[in-house]
Amino acid sequence: MLMEFSIKTKSRTDFIDITGAVSELLKDERVKDGLCHIFVPHTTAGITINENADPDVMADITAYLDTAVPWKNNYGHSEGNSAAHIKASLLGSSVSVPVSNGSLVLGTWQGIYFSEFDGPRTRKVIVTVIT
Repeated sequence: MLMEFSIKTKSRTDFIDITGAVSELLKDERVKDGLCHIFVPHTTAGITINENADPDVMADITAYLDTAVPWKNNYGHSEGNSAAHIKASLLGSSVSVPVSNGSLVLGTWQGIYFSEFDGPRTRKVIVTVIT
């Protein structure tokens, strides 16, 4: 089963909690048990699972990535967004989460985050469920 949804990011770097959106897709499709694979088909955006209780965690990750991969650094890529490509590669383009009894099996404080590094843009998220 393959589904997708769009997301609009608001700034150059943006972490958006998409846990609810993915859960709604599972509910709409009446998924009971399986494996939910979430994929981001973009080279300057990524996806990660991390704490969703304290927004400072995403702010700290943003600050660290901006320090580790600065926007200006004599990159060769002519479009001027090499930092976005590197950050997206560091986070990765997909995550997989088990589904049990219709719910994502995440830790108490975990959420699924779409990670924008070259926004604002309209992006796509692809969700595949294997039952």
